[in-house]
Amino acid sequence: MGYYFNKIVSMPFDEAIAKLTEALQKEGFGILSDIDVKATLKKKLDVDFKRYRILGACNPQFAYKALQAEDKIGTLLPCNVIVQELAEGEVEVAAIDPASSMQAVDNSQLKEIAGQVQGKLKRIITDL
Repeated sequence: MGYYFNKIVSMPFDEAIAKLTEALQKEGFGILSDIDVKATLKKKLDVDFKRYRILGACNPQFAYKALQAEDKIGTLLPCNVIVQELAEGEVEVAAIDPASSMQAVDNSQLKEIAGQVQGKLKRIITDL
């Protein structure tokens, strides 16, 4: 089983971020964190890197259910979604597969929740 699902889209980087953010919001996700990897690597290591952002997406209802089912599950939250520029006008969007990442946790309630979140994230990525 893979640990992520992805899609390559033909659009500018900033447009991909905007469309992804909107699609996440429509499915009940908010962005808890936004890491600009390019800027961070430039600042910390003085290296040039492609445009690459990590968005920490969270659906509060599912996060709450997951935390009730397994109190240490916060170590695997939020669901990271990346956007990286491959070439001018070509961008890859990839999301963690929550069902895969939760596999190590032996909790049937959690597996059901992860499956529901997986469906939402797959739909978001597919529909971009």
